[in-house]
Amino acid sequence: MTNIVADTREEKIAAIETLDARLRWLSSWIVHNANHIRPKRDGLKVGGHQASCASMTAIMAALYFHALRPQDKVSVKPHAGPVLQAIHYLLGNQSLAQLQQFRALGGAQSYPSRTKDKIPVDFSTGSVGLGVAITAFSSLVQDYLIAHGSIDETNAGRMISLMGDAELDEGNIYECLIEGYKHDIRNCWWVVDYNRQSLDSTTADRMFRRFDDIFETTGWRVITLKHGKLQRAAFARPGGKSLEDWIENCPNAEFAVLTYQGGAAWRARLYADIGGKPHVKKLLDSFDDDGLAALMTNLGGHCIESLMDAFDSADDERPTLFIAYTVKGYGLPLAGHKDNHSGMMNPAQIGKLRTTMGIETGEEWEPFAGLGGNMAAKLKNFIGSGVLAAKPAEPVADYIPVPARLAVPSGDVQSTQAAFGHVLLDLAKSSEALADRIVTTAPDVTQTTNLGGFVNQRGLFRRSDVADLFREAKIPSAQKWAAHAAGQHIELGIAENNFFLLLTSLGLAAPHFGTRLIPVGTVYDPFIARGLDALNYGCYSDARFLLVGTPSGLTLGPEGGVHQSINTPLIGMGQPGLAYFEPAYADEVALFMRWAFEHLQMPDGSSVYLRLSTRQVPQVERANTDWEADALKGGYWLRRPATGAEAAIAFTGAIAPEVLAAYDQLLDDIPGLGVLNVTSPDVLHREWSASKAARWTDKNPQTCHAEDLLSVLAPDAGIVTVIDGSPGALSWLGSVQGMRVSPLGTDRFGQTGDLPDLYAKYRLDSVAIIDAMAELFLKR
Repeated sequence: MTNIVADTREEKIAAIETLDARLRWLSSWIVHNANHIRPKRDGLKVGGHQASCASMTAIMAALYFHALRPQDKVSVKPHAGPVLQAIHYLLGNQSLAQLQQFRALGGAQSYPSRTKDKIPVDFSTGSVGLGVAITAFSSLVQDYLIAHGSIDETNAGRMISLMGDAELDEGNIYECLIEGYKHDIRNCWWVVDYNRQSLDSTTADRMFRRFDDIFETTGWRVITLKHGKLQRAAFARPGGKSLEDWIENCPNAEFAVLTYQGGAAWRARLYADIGGKPHVKKLLDSFDDDGLAALMTNLGGHCIESLMDAFDSADDERPTLFIAYTVKGYGLPLAGHKDNHSGMMNPAQIGKLRTTMGIETGEEWEPFAGLGGNMAAKLKNFIGSGVLAAKPAEPVADYIPVPARLAVPSGDVQSTQAAFGHVLLDLAKSSEALADRIVTTAPDVTQTTNLGGFVNQRGLFRRSDVADLFREAKIPSAQKWAAHAAGQHIELGIAENNFFLLLTSLGLAAPHFGTRLIPVGTVYDPFIARGLDALNYGCYSDARFLLVGTPSGLTLGPEGGVHQSINTPLIGMGQPGLAYFEPAYADEVALFMRWAFEHLQMPDGSSVYLRLSTRQVPQVERANTDWEADALKGGYWLRRPATGAEAAIAFTGAIAPEVLAAYDQLLDDIPGLGVLNVTSPDVLHREWSASKAARWTDKNPQTCHAEDLLSVLAPDAGIVTVIDGSPGALSWLGSVQGMRVSPLGTDRFGQTGDLPDLYAKYRLDSVAIIDAMAELFLKR
């Protein structure tokens, strides 16, 4: 069939206007069905955001059915999730069953999710603001891949965020803007649904023009869509300038009130304020009440023609902010009401909307109901011939070979942080394919987290070469950081949110761009918490990266309490999509890094977190490699106990010297004493927890590694657990076999000092371990 719907621009506008109305209906009905029709077993409100969807439908219709190209990627405003679901329903990518199960188990998700939704989702959203900033960093990653020859420059896509105006309150937006300016990002669009209402209030009027100033200062073009075609035509008529000035100066809250009250209220207010000015009354009287209400709410964000023109005007690589004025709840009886964020239409209201759209009862889910057979066929053809209908699925990137073993750094005394740096440097000097795919980054702590050697070898990434002026001036420096397009380290400022968002973008390079990267990011371990929301967001998106938290714990003595992490082991254990290891020795570092480089690439893999230390620790001699398999499962016997032994010390990380010193002193009094090196409280605990759950679901539950390890001890044995972190990371070990536990760790803020003093004060030294063991035997 000839696509006569869109032979001309006018016909294309008409088709997209029809789709705008269709998306408004379907998104409203999806939420209505979940709350008013689908049976409720728990009596709770399912929720949804009909008003937030309605303010976005024109923007999304114009974007998805006009402006988008196959290589573009979109992050959708969380509360507009049903609109995205409706778009893919019209495209045939979403099933009716999924829509009917919106916000139910296994159904369409509340907010767009890469990992939970069945439809294609470029970026997960839901954590407000993060889904916006991620697009800027994805633009940076795209530039990295272009510079490294993985993407053709002519095929660069736009990284687009559709955002609510309340997201502009999020601080990470502005941290991102600063970082983006440093890196001269491009091919990035942010489209603001500027409805001037949030959950609790309306936007402050004084913010007018402030967003323009902020974005323009950081190199962005700002395009404001305030008035639609109807308003612009009215402004051109006699009396129109007075009407335009009135709209321009109307406070946001008053505009919302009048929108909710409707045409008669608009007329009364306009008569009172500007009715005496020349030609104004005649202009207003040319519209009936419904027409006047339509005119006053004909803002740029609801005008398909204005939106198409705006998108077409930004046909270059400059980052662009579109501020699209909208009405929250546009086209619905909720429009403008202060409580419309979580409010929704009742059955009578949705029924009236259905009647207005010509949809018969029982045809609510029909994609083109109420349009008539001929028009429906033409619209189907218009959608089917569009770019989105032919958009390919996300690519599957090739596996990057990982060496069978990574060389263990030499030295009788080493820190795990230094060992990490040496392993990376050896890779940087090699010709391994893996080395070419590693991308490192850090929030202004590159030198102090031992990334410097890798950067010296592989260089900083910049699209344009930047000379190292210190080197050219022959000033001695350990840093030889040439910046060029082939560089493999992306330098960041100190904002940890940016750090984790960049790691997320790098970790999504495989599905987004078809080229797998191996991101390695280092951060001071206590400051993981500063970017925790972004870390969680990256793991939820199934981004794959190696996170190195270093230095960690009280072991960073002279730096004081703020720099001494306490709860990061619990973060590593509790964060889904993140496998946490804490090595004590250099050979463990090499082992875990090699495992991580493979695990990042596995379909059922995840990101990996290494908690490292600057403490110099005497290395242990290994008779063989038998310990490695157990270490990767979460723990191994560093000193194997005798069968039926009465006690053991279980430890994690850099506290190893104190543990071994206590062991040597206790061995005569407790023959057969064992020392368990818990290399991953996370992996060990997760398997134990899963084995417990399997007893109720698996016909043949298996014992877990923790049970196997501890089964050598006597059933009533005692365990002293020691970690330079929260004692809760290891104290659970007693529950595995019902053994007594005396946990040591840090649960208070630290302070400055040397290690002997700090370990003594916070009871992490060998004396404390011996005392804890004595306590276990006294309580028998």
